[in-house]
Amino acid sequence: MPEPRIAIPAISPASIAARDAGAEIIAVAGTTMGTSWQVHVAARRGLDRAALETAIQSRLGGLVAEMSHWEADSLLSRFNRLPAGSWMALPPDFATVIAAGLNIALASNGAFDPTIGALVDAWGLGPLPATAPPGAAAIAAARAVSGWQKLEYDPAARRLRQPGGLRLDLSGIAKGYAVDAVADLLQAQGHGHCLVEVGGELAGRGVKPDAVPWWVDLEAPVAGLPPFRIALHELAVATSGTYVRGDHNIDPATGYPAAHDVVSASVLHPSAMHADAWASALTVLGPEAGMALAEREHLAVRIIVAGPDMPLFDPPPPAGGVSQRLTEGADTRPFPSASVPSDPLRGPPPPGGGGSKRGPRELISAALAALL
Repeated sequence: MPEPRIAIPAISPASIAARDAGAEIIAVAGTTMGTSWQVHVAARRGLDRAALETAIQSRLGGLVAEMSHWEADSLLSRFNRLPAGSWMALPPDFATVIAAGLNIALASNGAFDPTIGALVDAWGLGPLPATAPPGAAAIAAARAVSGWQKLEYDPAARRLRQPGGLRLDLSGIAKGYAVDAVADLLQAQGHGHCLVEVGGELAGRGVKPDAVPWWVDLEAPVAGLPPFRIALHELAVATSGTYVRGDHNIDPATGYPAAHDVVSASVLHPSAMHADAWASALTVLGPEAGMALAEREHLAVRIIVAGPDMPLFDPPPPAGGVSQRLTEGADTRPFPSASVPSDPLRGPPPPGGGGSKRGPRELISAALAALL
């Protein structure tokens, strides 16, 4: 196996000095958002695991109650049913995600768009499955009520206006925000040295008791690439792609799954919320436009592109999976598989289908190369 590439940010001496060398690493886990969560925290023996798990589960449950596209009584679902012209007051978490989502929508020229719930539903990627791809008329109708420019957000009053028929879908950003929220919760409880994972998106704070950072391996969705290992110190990582669920990243500009050969896009960022949304945008944009955006925004990005004639699903992807793995020394232990809904729908294949003759390409932004 090729030697792994190692990405290491600057490790804060203050963080090392503030660690408790006598602590141990305690793990708690659960489920949320149709997937799994897991937390590793450096704490003294005697920590009340049950209380910690309850606090984390409660925090995540609150986010689901606000931003789930799958829960009919969530705040998001209630907004989607509002009459045209109605305003809804947003709680702080929802407002933070909407503000960030709209900013990234603007910066990505709509490649990330939190308002494509109608398109997501049309493709059967929401709570109601579809037995066949939608027709052109259904896609046109969904696009007509979608578009981030249609939203009117009042940040001072923290309220959002329903223009009529628009359906929010925060699936491309809310999971990352959940990672940040749990990490902040742990920090507020005095656990500033932790690793948080929700459905494959991770954030590392501080260091382990032995002053070693939280090591994470990016999952390699195709063969032939060397491992990529990251020290998650005050960093988060999120990956979006096609290798687990198929082409579930809808291009808002066309209403169809993005038709190019990007297998995965991974983003490192201090905020898991931003990493999550940027990864979604880059997967939609494709390799050239995606890397151009990454360089313009100074994002630390790895994009994996399939060979022109290489099928993305040969062999088929697993039923579940995660984007990153925790690494303990030489022993790489995978997080539990994410419980993602199966997706029988695939968009149009990338040009040049056929037998695999050429291997994958790996594109790395300047900001990520600087960490190697």
